[in-house]
Amino acid sequence: MTEGISPSHEVRRARFAVASVFAVHGAVTGSFATRVPWIQEHAGISAGQLGIALAFPALGASLAMPLAGRISHRLGSRTALRVLLALWTLSLILPSLAPGLPALCLALFVYGASAGMSDVAMNALGVEIENRLNKSIMSGLHGLWSTGALVGSAAGTLAAHLGADARLHHALAAGVLTLLGAVACTWVLDMQPAQDEEPPPRFALPPKSALLIGAIGFCAVFAEGASLDWSAVYLRDRLASSAGLAAACTTAFTLTMAIARIAGDRVVDRYGAVRTVRASGVLAAFGGLLIVLADTPAVAMGGFALMGLGIAVVVPLCFAAAGRSGPNPSQAIAGVATITYTSGLVAPSAIGTLAQATSLTVSFGLVTVLACGLAGFAGVLRAGDRNRTRTGPPSAPVPDPRP
Repeated sequence: MTEGISPSHEVRRARFAVASVFAVHGAVTGSFATRVPWIQEHAGISAGQLGIALAFPALGASLAMPLAGRISHRLGSRTALRVLLALWTLSLILPSLAPGLPALCLALFVYGASAGMSDVAMNALGVEIENRLNKSIMSGLHGLWSTGALVGSAAGTLAAHLGADARLHHALAAGVLTLLGAVACTWVLDMQPAQDEEPPPRFALPPKSALLIGAIGFCAVFAEGASLDWSAVYLRDRLASSAGLAAACTTAFTLTMAIARIAGDRVVDRYGAVRTVRASGVLAAFGGLLIVLADTPAVAMGGFALMGLGIAVVVPLCFAAAGRSGPNPSQAIAGVATITYTSGLVAPSAIGTLAQATSLTVSFGLVTVLACGLAGFAGVLRAGDRNRTRTGPPSAPVPDPRP
């Protein structure tokens, strides 16, 4: 774009296109999460085995994410996103078809790998559009991801309430979302690498400056993964809720996440990163206490809603602080992303393993303790605690933390 000229119609159209891609990506996650109890019952596995299986999406994402940059380098950004997004939407079909634990683990590995690669591709395009527009749009894009997850989980709640077979539900959802994604990808930017451009590096070790910041992100992503994957199971097994009400709990969680992400920038600009995360940690911890002490589904659902409200903005603030924490912002941000993805890898499995050994109540007691850590250690984000008058794009792309 030529300096001094308003953004072109192509870039504005690309912004709405990539926003639609974010929403489609989130809708797949919401569609899956609400049917986890059905998938567990269909596969005939215990809570501990489900925890093992739910570690495989994050494992697949972590291993496959480096491939996204190389695929985009080879195919160009538009074709790469079109292919990777279609793989992600179609992979929604696989988990509900799994007849047992080994097949479910394999299905979820493919599901996670396609999620991670498409996630990287769409975030790279979002950052490029942000740079061309010379204003921040990434928070809004992440909010739209949460909105898509909300829509997907709402549809899943309805399907569960009606007693629909998840195989049929996910086949229909995958077809619709694949079509919507293909249409949206038609108008995203088509960036081609220079002939002498080197492919992106495979991995970046976290620098020391990013470790404490990454620890805050670890706590938030652990709570998010635990709530997203286990909230419906918690209501069904712990409080004897119906399938529809259990699925609605996941919807409440994603709703508060979406609201907080959309409104998050204004709150941070007014109160700063440290105070925002401290307040967020208090909300999340209070939500965790409600979950642990709940004797009715309504109280537990309120707890999960507060948990979503409390953790929603933490990871983006961790990336912002990492970018100001050392001489190499890109490496620091990549290091924090590595730590948070590790949390996404271990959280579902850890919750299931602890539940198998003790109970789901004890598992969410651990989540509550980690939420307290957000409030207690928020001061490590002081590097990013300033009023941010946005005069230009961020210094480095912000990776998305969802597997």
